[in-house]
Amino acid sequence: MKILKYTALLFLSIVLFSCSSDDASEIPADETTGLHKIQEIANDTHTIELFSSTGSLVQGYNHVSLRIKDKKTNTYITDAEISWTPLMHMAMMQHSCPRSEVGKVDKKTIFEGDIIFQMAQNETEYWELSISYKINGAIYTASDKINVPASAKRTVSSFKGSDGNNYVIAYIAPSSPKVALNDMTVGIYKIKDMMTFPFVDNLRVKIDPRMPSMGNHGSPNNTDLMQRDVYGPYMGTLSLTMTGYWKINLQVLNASHEVLKGEAVTTDNPSSSLYFEIEF
Repeated sequence: MKILKYTALLFLSIVLFSCSSDDASEIPADETTGLHKIQEIANDTHTIELFSSTGSLVQGYNHVSLRIKDKKTNTYITDAEISWTPLMHMAMMQHSCPRSEVGKVDKKTIFEGDIIFQMAQNETEYWELSISYKINGAIYTASDKINVPASAKRTVSSFKGSDGNNYVIAYIAPSSPKVALNDMTVGIYKIKDMMTFPFVDNLRVKIDPRMPSMGNHGSPNNTDLMQRDVYGPYMGTLSLTMTGYWKINLQVLNASHEVLKGEAVTTDNPSSSLYFEIEF
């Protein structure tokens, strides 16, 4: 009888351990490691937490992570369909900005996407972020003001091309430039209307990085930025030969190699009218 009793206890212990281990494997670790909270946007049912690598938004490119917490159960949602609409409230009009879809990559509770704010807030004009999402067939919305201060360096520009179309171009990478050959990425978006900003295909971006404080010298081995996938960003090589302030002069060309915007740097023309700024 004692043997049967100990056997039963051993079996029960194994079952309990197995169940406990399986349950633990379903609970994700803190998936916000490396992220810093920007703010929360709430409605009566959920709290939406916004994160970035810095804990703030900037004028220009932003990679934003979010998760949705159920107020009643105090648990995070793992399955939802999410869309968002940034909206700039101006004195005489409203407009949105380029942004990606919101989705999940490899985390259970974190959803991600990109937003490019082409202008900053000011004393009377502000950005609002509206988030719509569906959970188990139920549709919810939440919105609130967000803080988008002006950037110290130019990393985004709106321009009218020689083809008559309006565009937004944004610096995406490198986020941490180095004295080296850096992989450079930019996004180019067409202003189709005040709410719609699709990626533009089949362009080419020529870059000419210069150091104005150092005789406007350039750098070798830069390569033009080209698109690798349709509806995707443009990528190339940015050569930085020393630390300091750099102006990355740009020329945007169409598929026929016609310049849509920007000028070549020459002795008589030290800067393009279209450029980014970095300092490291």
